[in-house]
Amino acid sequence: MNIDSFSRTGGIENERRRHRNTCCTTGTEDSRCQQQKEIYLVVLGHLISPFKTEDNFLFTLYTVIFLFHMPAFILISGYFSKGYRKKGHISKSFKKILVPYFIFQCIYSVYYYYTGEESHLTVNFLKPHWTLWFLLSLFFWNLLLHLFARFHFFGLAAAAALGIGIGYWDEAGSFLSLSRTFVFFPYFLLGFLLEGKHLQKIRNIPYAPAAGILILCAVTLATGQFFPKDAVPWLLGDTSYAGMGMEYWFSGLIRLAQYAVTLLVILGFFLLIPSKGYKWTKIGERTLYVYLLHGFIIKTIEAAASPNVLDWLAGNYLLLIVFSLGICLFLGSYYIRKFTRPIIEFRL
Repeated sequence: MNIDSFSRTGGIENERRRHRNTCCTTGTEDSRCQQQKEIYLVVLGHLISPFKTEDNFLFTLYTVIFLFHMPAFILISGYFSKGYRKKGHISKSFKKILVPYFIFQCIYSVYYYYTGEESHLTVNFLKPHWTLWFLLSLFFWNLLLHLFARFHFFGLAAAAALGIGIGYWDEAGSFLSLSRTFVFFPYFLLGFLLEGKHLQKIRNIPYAPAAGILILCAVTLATGQFFPKDAVPWLLGDTSYAGMGMEYWFSGLIRLAQYAVTLLVILGFFLLIPSKGYKWTKIGERTLYVYLLHGFIIKTIEAAASPNVLDWLAGNYLLLIVFSLGICLFLGSYYIRKFTRPIIEFRL
């Protein structure tokens, strides 16, 4: 091979390498942007949750948010779990996921006792408090990758079958977050299997923002018209079919349809990501802080505010939206991270 042909070949390889790096970087930026949106929706969904039964608009908003916000958040978490085979990954996951779970399970137990939500001060690590189920399931998902990731999309089909099948087990529930672990694992595995080039293809869809808006509007209208209020447990993933009053052979088909609709809505949100990368605040790097801490603010408001104040808050949609954003910005700020980092990341 002469020098000219070597140069040409090297140029081609360099171009391919640059293309791969660009796709990887773009995919990471897209996922960070999506992660920022999802943590905001997590906060907004939890903030409007107490008001959903008395207000049709808030119920529709709550339903659409809970249809996809945690699946999307979990999918993105899976996308950032590519290094599960690295040496020390399990011990690192234990330190970064399980240890904060144990700490915040204790903190929430004390908090619930002193706010009167629980009559006895007990710490049960086998039944996670409120949002802490995500940490427990996240640790299990990282372990499950070792069994399912090697089979790629065949593993994804098996994960979906388990997510559907777990609903037929009456004992599955909040214990060790088993139900949610299997119900939501397909999203985590799908996120792991996605690559930057896949996200790039989504961004290159013609009229992507318009298509995303159309999808979200269609799902929102359909949800407002047809989604029954007693079907909310389907969105949470912590109850068996029998526990939801749906002890039928075809209940698994309903969950399969839910998977399909959820992925459609997630696609709609990804289509709304601008084609050019943009930078938000550092909140995207501090989603765990927002996720772990926002519950204390919301629960304190619920416990301390008078019924009149809560009614006034429920009727101010714009205030709820802005206040949720304020919570995210506050908990994602430098000073909150500085003072809470020792108990969340065990770093000064």
